[in-house]
Amino acid sequence: MIDASRYPHLSRIESPADLRHISEESLQTVADELRAFLIESVASSGGHFGAGLGVVELTVALHWLFDTPNDRLVWDVGHQCYPHKILTGRRDRITTIKKKDGLAPFPRRGESEYDTFGVGHSSTSISAALGMAIANQRRGDPRKVVAVIGDGAMTAGMAFEAMNHAGDVEPNMLVILNDNGMSISENVGALTKMLARMLASGTLNSWRERAKRAIPKQSVAGRFFKRWEEHAKGMFVPSTLFEELGFHYTGPIDGHDMDKLVTALRTVKDLPGPQLLHVVTTKGKGYAPAESAQIEYHAVGPFDPSAGLAKKAKGKQTYTDVFSDWLCDMAAADESLLGITPAMREGSGLVRFSREYPERYFDVAIAEQHAVTLAAGMACEGAKPVVAIYSTFLQRAFDQAIHDVDLQNLDVLFAIDRAGVVGPDGDTHSGSFDLSYLRCLPNMVVMAPADENECRAMLTTGFRHRGPAAVRYPRGTGPGVAIHEELESLPIGKAELRRRGHGLALLAFGAMLGPAAELAAELDATLVNMRFVKPLDEALILELAESHQGFVTLEDNVIAGGAGAGVAECLAAHGVSLPVLHLGLPDVYLEHGSREEVLSMAGLDLPSMRRAIAARFPKAGIKAAHG
Repeated sequence: MIDASRYPHLSRIESPADLRHISEESLQTVADELRAFLIESVASSGGHFGAGLGVVELTVALHWLFDTPNDRLVWDVGHQCYPHKILTGRRDRITTIKKKDGLAPFPRRGESEYDTFGVGHSSTSISAALGMAIANQRRGDPRKVVAVIGDGAMTAGMAFEAMNHAGDVEPNMLVILNDNGMSISENVGALTKMLARMLASGTLNSWRERAKRAIPKQSVAGRFFKRWEEHAKGMFVPSTLFEELGFHYTGPIDGHDMDKLVTALRTVKDLPGPQLLHVVTTKGKGYAPAESAQIEYHAVGPFDPSAGLAKKAKGKQTYTDVFSDWLCDMAAADESLLGITPAMREGSGLVRFSREYPERYFDVAIAEQHAVTLAAGMACEGAKPVVAIYSTFLQRAFDQAIHDVDLQNLDVLFAIDRAGVVGPDGDTHSGSFDLSYLRCLPNMVVMAPADENECRAMLTTGFRHRGPAAVRYPRGTGPGVAIHEELESLPIGKAELRRRGHGLALLAFGAMLGPAAELAAELDATLVNMRFVKPLDEALILELAESHQGFVTLEDNVIAGGAGAGVAECLAAHGVSLPVLHLGLPDVYLEHGSREEVLSMAGLDLPSMRRAIAARFPKAGIKAAHG
């Protein structure tokens, strides 16, 4: 419960309606309390941090000026939404964020009427807001629609596709560009340079806006000024880009100056047609360590606000670490290797590579589709590109993976991080589907490592394979297997027989080998580390089918169309009738929680799997109540 003595204004705000009873002069005080409460809350529970601190004033001003939830407020990315959640009735539950049965880490329509559009991936806000504006105007509904796009989301093509359309249909809507110069790491690309030039042109922008107000539009001087303005803006102020797309551009303004922010929002609030307000903020604003170390404070675990983040003790290597080391080692061995990331340098493990091989490192910003087709183009000219990408983000480039890479059988390696269950980031970030959407591609080799050394070997295998290949590995650490320094390859399509038993054969894919080994020992069953999802080791599958009473497939991917489905298809294609139990993720979107809690929800914890096997194979010798 909030301490009213420390937060006298914020403690009285249960909804934006309460905020709107506060005077304009007191809004900065509300923002100060909100920022302090956010620091205290996230420090106690962990979560996304820097982006929320940067939009405190903007969030207060928007909910004060606009009639939310009747007016539609659409947030992009979602990292920015903690202050929004605090002001919209979820203040006292904010420390439950990302926890099982707690608040979702991002806006979710089912959680609050103030969350008008669910989001986890970036650059969707303008499209969604445009759709709302069109639908509302078709039925004569005058409510306002506002999209807040930031944290690098404007670098994605989808944002400009939406702006291009909006400039054609000219709806009444407001886009707020929250320009903090960051995504998770620093923004890159020509757009970032253009926005920087806008900031440098603040004086000219200010003079231009004053002149426009002073000179009547229909006068001779006004028409002359308009023509001069278009030429001058092209030379000095790159806002021309937005205005050529049909948006009336205002800014840039200081997003931490409440008076200027409210004045600007009040000015554009009722203007007709598409409006774009350029707001400049600082990620981590108000907490000095977060301002000076914006990458480290993007998302945090619990910490002491007075001391800042504690230095992490070095533990077991994560799969991301394994990839990072492999990428540099392979780059040293083969100069054709090029590394690509869509704005995930830190998360995907390319920091070291970017420093050691800067001329071979390509951060394309939040543009997954471009990343994949860029790789395809590189492969056409003899390079060997490695696309480092999260499973959930590769979904956004599925068409390019099919048409631009797989259809042309091009030599591209996909290093897919955060595959399977990811835990606290929830359903929007779950890597539940990659085996299903990749194994249906005719030329794609798909691998799932069971440990760290196997991950390194599979990356080498995929790199040396002539054609498209994918290695998908989970978040976090593996079982702690020692890693060989050599760049070893595996025979493609060959599984590994780990244990010869009888009765049942357990066919495990990737991270599920560990629990499968425990089950196999209890059952005295055969255990296979399948390694390859495509091509499957059909010879071993058919051999085991002759000597076993049934199969159990285990994977941390959805059962529908997944690796286990491939095993069943193999048996059916060869006319083999054998009972098969598929253990994998169910046909639902899984809620957020720890990885262990999510696995339990999915029925992939050991007790649940024991029960499922005992129910399907009652004579297998396993007791459902065991463990």
